[in-house]
Amino acid sequence: MIRAELDKALQRAFTRKIPQSAGAKMRFLVKQHKGSTHQVARLLGVTQRTVERYVKNQIKHPRKDLADTLDREVTARWQPQVRAKARKTAATTTGIMIDTRARFGFTAAPGTTDDPRPRHLTLALPPQHVARLFEAQEAGATEQQLQQITAEVLGDVYFRDNGRRAHGLEVELTDLEHLEFEL
Repeated sequence: MIRAELDKALQRAFTRKIPQSAGAKMRFLVKQHKGSTHQVARLLGVTQRTVERYVKNQIKHPRKDLADTLDREVTARWQPQVRAKARKTAATTTGIMIDTRARFGFTAAPGTTDDPRPRHLTLALPPQHVARLFEAQEAGATEQQLQQITAEVLGDVYFRDNGRRAHGLEVELTDLEHLEFEL
């Protein structure tokens, strides 16, 4: 969920629309693979002839699983420079907005409450925290690891107020109901 939402936030920075038709998407992938319909066929799990037929618009409506794979592969390759620029800007200067609804529990000093409570938070994450999330995503962190990093970031920014209060408070993020990032 976190990985997908980070990707969605970056996709909102695109300056042109992603190709809509199956033929246009196939032509884009073939162009990305330097004209090799064979490589695109292996990527999508179809025959080379099938790719060629989509490129020539002889087939226009892919089956559901192929349509999903085609969408995912085209989106992952669409406007890489725009995506990289948006990622760099968010990680160095502007930060990113997070809107989440989840259950937060705390590990704190004895005598304080650590009962998890549902909360809805909308706040701006500073660039250094955004950089940490993007670096973990690029390094192939699992969803669990991204969730842990998000909990640590929210703990630092919201609950510990960037080190000004609640020292030693560790935040646990569970029952994630909603999460959205915006550049």
